[in-house]
Amino acid sequence: MQRVPEQLIAESTGKDGKGILPVDLELVNVPENYSRDRAFVYLKLKSDSTFDKKVEALKSTGFPVIEFDWDDIYELAGEFFRWEFATAVAGYVLGVQPFDQPNVESAKIAARNMMKQYSEKGELPSLEPSLIEDGIKVYGDLKSKKLKDVLDEYLSSSEKGKTYIALQAYLKPDEKIWQSLQILRFKILSKYKIATTLGYGPRFLHSTGQLHKGDGGNGLFIQFFSNVQEDFPIPDTAGINKSSISFRTLIRAQSLGDRQALLENERAVLRIELDIAQVDRVANLI
Repeated sequence: MQRVPEQLIAESTGKDGKGILPVDLELVNVPENYSRDRAFVYLKLKSDSTFDKKVEALKSTGFPVIEFDWDDIYELAGEFFRWEFATAVAGYVLGVQPFDQPNVESAKIAARNMMKQYSEKGELPSLEPSLIEDGIKVYGDLKSKKLKDVLDEYLSSSEKGKTYIALQAYLKPDEKIWQSLQILRFKILSKYKIATTLGYGPRFLHSTGQLHKGDGGNGLFIQFFSNVQEDFPIPDTAGINKSSISFRTLIRAQSLGDRQALLENERAVLRIELDIAQVDRVANLI
């Protein structure tokens, strides 16, 4: 359910230098760690009081809370309609066309150009890392020489009440990785008081990708990429074994293409290439 309003809001309103940032699946924190750029939506069954106390704490400190109580789970269909209608109204109020996605194509074009280079030269464009520490490669315009300092330098450039951090995970989507990234989000929010979003790549390109490139430029992007050992070929033609590209190469091209599209739109991007087991280490550096 959470991902439905995320895509609707981000893809429909994030353009022309405007946008509403949907923050979903974020671990609940204490009110003092939220900046005043937040409005909360509390969606629950009437019989469920799991988060009532935490929501009351938000209300008591002056945060706007929009609450929807369901009689039963069959009200889900109506919720879909509510968010679709609300998104269209929000687009009208913001003065944007909610039914197009002008910036989504830019990452696709960049990825296709990289794939063309791969087919011609047998390799994707290479990047020069700014830092290598214990096998972790970091790419970005940064001065620090240690990974912990790099993260602090990058995150400290945020502005409370304005900036958001977008974690783009081109990683295996399993429970352990998810929990590590959620801990990272929680620590960023607790220390820097800024909102964080999290999406697995390349899937997020069709949910929040439009907002990333089309909003007011308030995002800081941390792109995680892991060269998985297990790989599979993509057949050039269905039913024929011949293949000129693998899934790993395709995903790498998509991640590099999105990075390039963000940079072309003057967004700050920190790319971190690492082994899956090292995600915990990054989270523990905050």
